[in-house]
Amino acid sequence: MATVLLVEDDPGARQGLELALRRLGYDVHPAASGETALRTIGEVPVDVVVLDVMLPGVDGFEVCRRLRRGSDVPVIMLTARSDDFDIVGGLEAGADDYVVKPAVLVLDRASLIVRRAGQEVSLTPIELRLLLVLSGSPRQVFSREQLLDLVWEHDYLGDSRLVDACVQRLRAKIEADTSEPRYIQTVRGFGYRFGPV
Repeated sequence: MATVLLVEDDPGARQGLELALRRLGYDVHPAASGETALRTIGEVPVDVVVLDVMLPGVDGFEVCRRLRRGSDVPVIMLTARSDDFDIVGGLEAGADDYVVKPAVLVLDRASLIVRRAGQEVSLTPIELRLLLVLSGSPRQVFSREQLLDLVWEHDYLGDSRLVDACVQRLRAKIEADTSEPRYIQTVRGFGYRFGPV
C-alpha cells in the first residue's frame, strides 16, 4: 500500500482528499501546515507528497525546496490558480507535477451537506438522492431504469430522460466543467457511474 503525505490547510478540502485517497487504497498521513509536513517526512516513510501551495507559515514552494534537499520523493503540488506563476514556481521548487483546484467534492453523508471547493452546494432532494446513490457505489454503472427505481423510490413509468435531465442539473452544480464531467460520468449505451475512475 502506497503512503501519501497530504499537506492541505483547508479542513474540508483535506478531509475530502483524504477520503478519496483512502478509497483508492492509499495510506494517508494528513498535515495542516508546512511545518507539520516537514516533521512528518522525517518520521514516516512516504511514497508521494500531495502539497498545497498556499499554506500558513512555510508555504508549499518552500516545503518542496526543503524536501528536495534530502529526498527525491515525488511531489504533486495543489494550486488554486491555473496561471503560470504557481505552476512554474512549483516546478522550479522541485515538484514533479501539479493539480489545479478545485480537485475535491466533499459529501458529508451524515449531515447531507455537499461542498465543492469549500463552498456549500444547494441541491434539491432528488439531486441529493441521485448523488448519494451514485457515490455510494463508486465505479458501478447504473442504468437509467435502475436510477429511476433507486432515486425516485418506485417503479416510475415516466420517460427515462427524467434521469438525464436530473444528471444535467446535478453536473451544473458540482462539476468544474460539465463538458468533461469528473464525478457524474456517462457510460454510453448503459447509464451513469460516479468517478473519478
